[in-house]
Amino acid sequence: MSSPKRRIETDVMKLMMSDYEVTLVNDNMQEFYVIFKGPGETPFTDGRWKVHVELPDQYPYKSPSIGFVNRIFHPNIDEQSGSVCLDVINQTWSPMFDMINIFEVFLPQLLRYPNPTDPLNGEAAALLMREPRSYDAKVKEYVKQYATNIHERSDEEDKHEDSDLSEVEDYHTDGEDEPAGTMDDV
Repeated sequence: MSSPKRRIETDVMKLMMSDYEVTLVNDNMQEFYVIFKGPGETPFTDGRWKVHVELPDQYPYKSPSIGFVNRIFHPNIDEQSGSVCLDVINQTWSPMFDMINIFEVFLPQLLRYPNPTDPLNGEAAALLMREPRSYDAKVKEYVKQYATNIHERSDEEDKHEDSDLSEVEDYHTDGEDEPAGTMDDV
């Protein structure tokens, strides 16, 4: 097994054995989702985000791709795509970092200390610089609307998708159902 593949397996397993909820895509350790909780004492505190992670074949020598699936209001995160503008991940990534660092250090720091001078979301950056209290209120509004009960929302989306998959009618008999046997036969 090559060194990058071993490192991918090690880092993903460490993440899975931590307190994070990790869901692999098609049992592939190079693509997965992580439930990320907003850091305490911030307007993001009560939020839970589904974060999509893709590890390139060259990982850990090349940085992972990170994106928020549910919406978040932040100057350095694109509101529509969920792309993260994070220098540590995108430009100064080092093979010494691992996936735990991203979820325990990098993302919490990004949410705690946004950089409005290098925005992906201009509206959030302008609001943060001009009216910090309004920014906090809008973040909390987004948390309430998009980052709570994410499992319930996913379950409903799954049910809707399941109902779209097939138009086959339920099988019904003419009401003369008989049991295959009784417990006395056992």
